[in-house]
Amino acid sequence: MTNLSIKKVLLNKSKKFFNFPLLPDGFSKQDISQAIKVVKSKQLTMSKMTKKFENYFAKKIGAKYALMVNSGSSANLLSLFCVTNPLKNNYLKRGDECLVPALCWSTSLWPVIQSGLKPVLIDVNRENFCIDLETIKRNINKKTKAIVIVNVLGNCSEIDKIKKFANKKKIFLIEDNCESLGSIYKKKYLGTYGDFSSFSFYFSHQVTSGEGGMIVCKSKKDYNILKALRAHGWDRDFNKKNIKNFNFINQGFNLRPLEISAAIGLNQFKRLNKMKKIRAINNINIIKIMKNSKQWEDQFKFFNVSKNLDPSWFGLPLIINLKNFKNKKKYFEYLSKNKIEVRPIISGNFANQPAVKLFNIKYDKKNLKNAQYIEDNGFFIGLPTIKLNMNKIKILTNFLLNINKFK
Repeated sequence: MTNLSIKKVLLNKSKKFFNFPLLPDGFSKQDISQAIKVVKSKQLTMSKMTKKFENYFAKKIGAKYALMVNSGSSANLLSLFCVTNPLKNNYLKRGDECLVPALCWSTSLWPVIQSGLKPVLIDVNRENFCIDLETIKRNINKKTKAIVIVNVLGNCSEIDKIKKFANKKKIFLIEDNCESLGSIYKKKYLGTYGDFSSFSFYFSHQVTSGEGGMIVCKSKKDYNILKALRAHGWDRDFNKKNIKNFNFINQGFNLRPLEISAAIGLNQFKRLNKMKKIRAINNINIIKIMKNSKQWEDQFKFFNVSKNLDPSWFGLPLIINLKNFKNKKKYFEYLSKNKIEVRPIISGNFANQPAVKLFNIKYDKKNLKNAQYIEDNGFFIGLPTIKLNMNKIKILTNFLLNINKFK
C-alpha cells in the first residue's frame, strides 16, 4: 500500500469518529473537584465562594463592582431594572425609548420591555456585526434614554466613541458582553465601558459554569440597588445597621447563583487567558487551512476584527459568499449529519421573531438590511479550548467547503 493510500485510509477512519460540537470537554478535572468540595461542604446556596469570585472578577477586568447572578440574561434584567428604579438618580420612566441592535439575543431585548421601556431595533455594521456610532446618531431622538450594545462573538464596534457620545447626551449605556469575556479594546476590557455590563457563563462561552452570569457597575449606590434586586428586594446583604431581618426596601427577584457555579466559574476564570490563546490559535488555523484547500473558492467571508481589539473568541463566524444561495437548510442538515454543530449569529435579525409582533416592537425593516444579510448568510461554529490537530481541522474544513454541492 502506498503512502497516499495509507493517508486516505487514516483520513476515512478519522471521519468515522469525527465530532465537532460547540465546546467539547467543557469542564476540567479541577473544575469538577472544586464543585465536589462545595457539595461536601453542604453550603450550596450563595455564600463565600460567590463573593470570592465576584471580587476576583472585578479586580481582573478592572471593574469597580461585580455581582454574580444565575445567568447572563439575569444580568441584563438587573441592568434595565436598575436604570428604571426610583432609588437611582435620574431613573428612566415608563415609555422612554431604548435602542437595541436587531442582531441580538432574546434577553438582550426582553428586559427593556419588562422594565417598562420602549425598545427600538436598529441595524448593525455588516463588517463587525455590532451597532456603530453613526447608526446610533441616525436613530436617536429626544425620547432615547438608553442604548443596549451587544459585543458579538468576541468582537466590538468603536465602543469608546459610543460611550463618549452617550455620556454627552446623558443616555445610559448597557453593555451586553455575554459573548465577549476577555476581549480587550484599547487596553480596556470589554464589559467595562457601559454604565452596566453583563457577562454569561453558560456552556460553550469563554468561561462556563454550566449556568451563571455577572453584572458590573461603577457606583456603590447602583451596586446596592442591584444587590437588593437580586434577592427579593432585601437589604440584609448590605445594611448591617438594620436589626430587622426581613426589611424590604425595593422590588426584587431571586436571581442568586449557586456556590457550585461560583466555584467552577472562578476556577475557569483563572485560566481564561490560556483558553483565549488556544481559541485564537484554532481560529487562525481553521481559516488558514480552509483558504489553502484545493476546494477553496471564496465560499465564505469572515468578519473583520475591529481595530485596537485583542479579541477573545467565542466562536468562528462564517458568512456564505455564494450568489443566490437557497439551500442553507440542506447544508446545515449535512453538517449536522456529519456531527458539526452550527448556530445562527446570535439569533439572526430579531425583527423576524414572532414575539416582536406580539409586543408591537418598533423597527423599520428597510433599515435592518445588514442584520437580515447576516441572518440569511451567516452562521458560526465552535472554537474548542483544546488545541485542534491539523488532521481534524482538515476534516472540518472539507465538510464546510462542500457547500458547493448545495448551490
